Amino acid sequence: MRALISTVLFPALLVGCGSTPLATTAPSSGDKTQLAAPGQWLGGLPLPAGSFIRADQSLIIGAGDAWVGRAVLDVGRDADAAYRFFMDNLPAQGWAVVTAVRGRQSLLVLTRQERTLTIEMAEPILGAPTVFMTMAPRNAAVMAPRKP
Repeated sequence: MRALISTVLFPALLVGCGSTPLATTAPSSGDKTQLAAPGQWLGGLPLPAGSFIRADQSLIIGAGDAWVGRAVLDVGRDADAAYRFFMDNLPAQGWAVVTAVRGRQSLLVLTRQERTLTIEMAEPILGAPTVFMTMAPRNAAVMAPRKP
């Protein structure tokens, strides 16, 4: 009897979860869902002019200076300008650059107080670059695993 109940309820639960939105999103513009005033969601992080968060591809937990998660940004067509913007503006706000790699797949790793920000920029051959910002707490007390 338990197996029958599990067999019937589990698929119903999956269907219910799949059709229920987990979060409220902003109204969509065309086929992209975007958030207005992205700075308020990202704790005042400076973003290039005209950029917006792709809400349907992002996972932002919390708000203000306490947010963690991954924000996917549309920064327009000029990847060089976006990279320079982050390199110029984030250190001016107290972020220390740990790693900076510039190429078709660019990477910036920055830290400030107890937070780590990773910015990945993927430049396609055609189309606009996509920027992935990942914010996480920095935990210096974590030890590397030992070999058995």
